[in-house]
Amino acid sequence: MKDESKYVTLLEQHDVKPTALRLLLLRTMMAHDDAFSLQSLEDELDTVDKSTIYRTITLFLTHHLIHAIDDGTGMFKYAVCSPDCHCGEDDGTIDHMHAHFNCEKCGRTFCLQTTQVPLVSLPGNFQVHSINYVLKGLCPDCVLSSGVRNE
Repeated sequence: MKDESKYVTLLEQHDVKPTALRLLLLRTMMAHDDAFSLQSLEDELDTVDKSTIYRTITLFLTHHLIHAIDDGTGMFKYAVCSPDCHCGEDDGTIDHMHAHFNCEKCGRTFCLQTTQVPLVSLPGNFQVHSINYVLKGLCPDCVLSSGVRNE
């Protein structure tokens, strides 16, 4: 169960008590290479109570284990934070935030960990608390399947 210990360790690092259901949800979330919706988790884990899934997502968000993405589709998506991700942590800066990409063809949303959100200079006494930076277009898989090339 060496593989299982990485999930236990990750939960403990975020001060989340490892239970069987939390481990199952974390394992399922980490199997995604793109962001996932609440509905997709409910479909994938159809034997788990929907309210349990929702409460676990809320707990993981509160403990910065995952972050929420408003990709403009009308449905929040979620992604497991990388070890160097500081999404949602209030350190007084926004320079650690990364961009997201939503594919207009397949609907998948991806974290672009190495693409920083650009800083915007605001006039007067405006104060920024969060930025939602989503790029839209075609993901690499959809570019390949459509025959469209980036110039």
